[in-house]
Amino acid sequence: MKINLLKKLSLLVLTMLLVQCTNIKTVDVASEKESILKTDREFSEYSSKNGMKKAFELFGDENMVMLRENSMPVVGKTAFSDLYKNFDDSQMTLVWEPLFADVSISGDLGYSYGIYTMTEKSDSLKTEKGTYLSIWKKDNNGKWKFVLDTGNEGLGE
Repeated sequence: MKINLLKKLSLLVLTMLLVQCTNIKTVDVASEKESILKTDREFSEYSSKNGMKKAFELFGDENMVMLRENSMPVVGKTAFSDLYKNFDDSQMTLVWEPLFADVSISGDLGYSYGIYTMTEKSDSLKTEKGTYLSIWKKDNNGKWKFVLDTGNEGLGE
C-alpha cells in the first residue's frame, strides 16, 4: 500500500514538474540585449538634447538608485529631483556610448556598461570621461527603465 501511494505521489510530482516546464517563458536573449542597448542609446540622445536631469527622470524607474562618489545612494525619482532641483545642466552635456549589454534568461532584468563624456558648453576643452554601469528592469508596459546607475571618472581626454 505504501509503495502504491509513493508511486502515485511520484507521478503527481513528475506531472507537476512537466507542466511547469511547459509554462517557462522563452526569451530571445539576443533581441533583449539589443533592446537594452537601443534604450541606453536613446537615453544618451535624450540627455544630449534635453539635459541630464530630464533624461534621468524619464528613463529611470520610480525606485531608481544612483550611486555617486562620496555620497550616500540616491533612492527614487523624488530624491533625485530634490537633489538636482537647483542644478543647472543647461551649460553641460552628458552623453555616453554603451559597449555591452546582457539580460537575464527571463528577459526582465539586464545591464549595460560603457563610456561617458561630460562637456561644459562654455569650454569644450573642459571634459570629463569615464565609465558607467546601468542596471535595467522592464516595467509593466514592457519598457526598459534603469533601476541603478553608477559611473567612475578617470579615462582622461
